[in-house]
Amino acid sequence: MSLVKKFMTVGGATLGSRVFGFARETLMAAALGTGPVADVFYAAFRFPNLFRRLFAEGAFNAAFVPLFAKEIEANGLDGAKRFSEEVFGVLFSVLMILTIGMQLAMPLIVEWIIAPGFVGDQEKFDLTVRLATVMFPYLMCMSLTAMLSGMLNSLHHFFAAAIAPVFLNVLMIGALGWALWTGADPAATAWALSWSVLGAGLLQMAVVYLGVRHAGIRIGFKRPRFTPNVKRLLVLAIPAAVTGGITQINQLIGQAIASGKEGAIAALQYADRIYQLPLGVVGVAVAVVLLPELARALKSGHMKEAGNLQNRAIEFVLFLTLPAAAGIWVLSDEIIRVLYERGAFTEQNTAVVASILAIYGLGLPGFVLIKALQPGYYAREDTKTPMRFTMVSVALNTGLAVTLFPIFEESGIAIAEAAAGWTNTILLFSVLLWRGHLVFERSLITRTLRLMVASAIMAALLVYLSARWSAWLSPQSPLFDQLLALGGLIAIAMPVYFGIAFAIGGADLGMIRRNLKRKPKSAAAKDTVTGEGDQQ
Repeated sequence: MSLVKKFMTVGGATLGSRVFGFARETLMAAALGTGPVADVFYAAFRFPNLFRRLFAEGAFNAAFVPLFAKEIEANGLDGAKRFSEEVFGVLFSVLMILTIGMQLAMPLIVEWIIAPGFVGDQEKFDLTVRLATVMFPYLMCMSLTAMLSGMLNSLHHFFAAAIAPVFLNVLMIGALGWALWTGADPAATAWALSWSVLGAGLLQMAVVYLGVRHAGIRIGFKRPRFTPNVKRLLVLAIPAAVTGGITQINQLIGQAIASGKEGAIAALQYADRIYQLPLGVVGVAVAVVLLPELARALKSGHMKEAGNLQNRAIEFVLFLTLPAAAGIWVLSDEIIRVLYERGAFTEQNTAVVASILAIYGLGLPGFVLIKALQPGYYAREDTKTPMRFTMVSVALNTGLAVTLFPIFEESGIAIAEAAAGWTNTILLFSVLLWRGHLVFERSLITRTLRLMVASAIMAALLVYLSARWSAWLSPQSPLFDQLLALGGLIAIAMPVYFGIAFAIGGADLGMIRRNLKRKPKSAAAKDTVTGEGDQQ
């Protein structure tokens, strides 16, 4: 299967999850708006999400996948099964202790980490503690799910792991639908959402476990033992956990700062949901597929293939995220108005959230490029270098957020996150290039410039059309007309961008077909033997 087909498999499943996510956030906006209960729920939900990124996605996509792929290459499925059972026993035990400890300490965690600004409001503080306590076991479910997903990705079974997140949105939509149907008050709605999160974690874990069984591996529980393989995993996983959760770490910092203003946390969350669509569809797809592909190529000594995979992933990211960034920048008001402005979500809310979304749009290519660059380190079992860059990014984000929030309020938080993301991207790219792990291609630079030109022309067209169609996009128009107009803008923009990009040489169909198709191993081995694998 070609690399692009694998990207599309994961990206398509992720797109389905993000579409359900939009539906969820639309219902959330109608039910809670940017009121105090919305702030409470998002603050409580952010904490298990942070730990999910730290201990699940970051650690296991970065550390577990290369080691699991190495076991497959060296000892076949039997060796990989033994390794996974060793890890499962330790992971389950550690997560159980962590979950119980965090639940007992939740009042202190809310006071010092999650939302210091809630301390003066006892009702908001108490509700945040209760909701976070209910949702924190979601971390345990998702960490085990991440391990099982890493196994599936290494075995080239991508769909089950990619489709599992859909169930979180489906159950949360069900809870919101019940609340709106019965007219439940905001606090009862938040309770229903919290229990739906916990139920979704259990369901996602079950789906991925069945996928692993279908792939031919049955995991049994073994007494926790720190074997050499497990110790090696921990050495790699600890820095990778910090690195993998960079976005959530920066968002948690922003949330803590924004908790001093009512509605700020919810406003940041609504904007975050929009830019998570291209970030998830492109960035997650590239990271999930690229890491096991790079790890296997490097373990087999196919250096030229690894370099080609890395460059093609960067090219794929820029090809899709540059127009997305331009579109989000110019259509931020229209997107927020059409998707959210109804019920408890007012025109003033639209103005605030749209300004945040526009800034996130500028940071989007940087956020996604991080997903394409980090596997270049992880596949070589180097998790410390990205961690160092993450710490620089966190320090910059914190300093900017504290400085800019009093001036620009929520938009200051978004500026800090975007600047931190681009700083991380530049550091990752520069060091890969300096080490020779990223081969400089003049053609990649020229194609990037042409893609920027195509994106700028598309953006200018969207500015013109949105002004002409302003009557259809206004809140006074029927919702169907608003959706039709917004969909029409997107439907026109996409062929214009792709047409210009191909016409001016920013992309080429033949090049995409050739470069995104994996080279047969025999050919790659020939490159290694003849010494051509180190050149491109």
